[in-house]
Amino acid sequence: MGSAREAAMLTLTACERQGAWSDGYLKKVLREQKLDRREAALAAHLSYGVLQNKLLLDWHLEAFSKSPLDKLDVRVLCNLRVALYQLLFLDKIPCSAAVNEAVELTKKHCRNPRAAGMVNGILRSVLRQEKLSAPDFPDKEKSLSIKYSHPAWLVGRFVAELGPDGAEALLAANNEQPPTTAQVNTLHTNFVELRVELQQAGVTARPHPWLTDCLLLSGTGNLERLPAFQQGKFYIQDAAARLAVRAANIAPGSRVLDCCAAPGGKSFAAAIDMKNQGQIISCDIHPHKIRLMEAGRNRLGLSIIEPQLQDATECQTEWLERFDVVLVDVPCSGLGIIRKKPDIRYKHEAAIDGLPRIQQTILDNCSQYVRRGGVLVYSTCTLLRQENEGVVEAFLKTHPQFCIESFDLPEIGLQPGRMTFWPHVHGTDGFFIAKLRREGGAV
Repeated sequence: MGSAREAAMLTLTACERQGAWSDGYLKKVLREQKLDRREAALAAHLSYGVLQNKLLLDWHLEAFSKSPLDKLDVRVLCNLRVALYQLLFLDKIPCSAAVNEAVELTKKHCRNPRAAGMVNGILRSVLRQEKLSAPDFPDKEKSLSIKYSHPAWLVGRFVAELGPDGAEALLAANNEQPPTTAQVNTLHTNFVELRVELQQAGVTARPHPWLTDCLLLSGTGNLERLPAFQQGKFYIQDAAARLAVRAANIAPGSRVLDCCAAPGGKSFAAAIDMKNQGQIISCDIHPHKIRLMEAGRNRLGLSIIEPQLQDATECQTEWLERFDVVLVDVPCSGLGIIRKKPDIRYKHEAAIDGLPRIQQTILDNCSQYVRRGGVLVYSTCTLLRQENEGVVEAFLKTHPQFCIESFDLPEIGLQPGRMTFWPHVHGTDGFFIAKLRREGGAV
């Protein structure tokens, strides 16, 4: 049996070597090592904590290492990061334990007989320092990049959008632990009853500060074990994503198309708003995600949802001008959910810059399915203007039959057709919503 530190080191090594996503690979390691619940939780904390602070950790390590970090065995480097994270951020773990296990893991996984001594020397040198210096450069963006471990190009974009102070607030929010956000299935229960039931099951459930029928959960453990979850009384969805459906103002009996639906949260929200009356076709390109949506639909008792395998870039002639509401939550860079998936921040800028073309193609195609007088909602979980406002503005220039329409969010107020949610302002995922109305026909 392994340990939490070893599981974290192996996960981080896979991220570096193979470009693996930390959450998926960590689950694989935990299954293989059969760690108990406590050790598994620590492994996750260490893995995500290192990813949240990787640039800062490396900046400190460079001050104590005689060798350039890019010359070290990747397993040794990841081991050092895990140990240093413990020393700097986890005061409940004895320093000696963090150092000793780092040395032992180096002996186990590295063939170089001198590597263990080097690891011991670096970490002991860190311990001898009363206080490590904070990054402070004349270049403000460089300081922010290292302090909050966001690549310089991304910091630059956030500074351009929000200014230095706003960008720093966002970067800090990205390194915070987000709550688990549960939406109440009001077809099966109500807010008060669900909260009492969850609390009786040992889950801390707080009302969302501004979104009705929404709970912030902590101490959940495995959600799937909860009877309330099994009985379909709630589902997990961030508040901002929930409001994308609220913006559409979908009436019972409507015909709705959710073009990029998986894992199904917006379809679930729409079905509840529609009181399970009407039709929702929920599409995705991956068969396993169709099965996931079917399972969610069945658990929640939302019979009007019809999951279908479909490529959102390909036209379905039988759907032309057939839907009252079309939801288009396009594939995006995901830079609004960094606090949930910390490794997203390390995506290459060039790969992200190619996304608007794909997003435009999907939006162009799916707009054809909106009936005259119907509604088109474009949304993303990113904060980059080129994927948000840029795509919408380009679409409107070539589709004069559509126009921006304001929408009223009861908890926030009237919005002028588009809105960006910011983690440091709204406490939600970073999210963008634009509501468009097709002209002609009855509203």
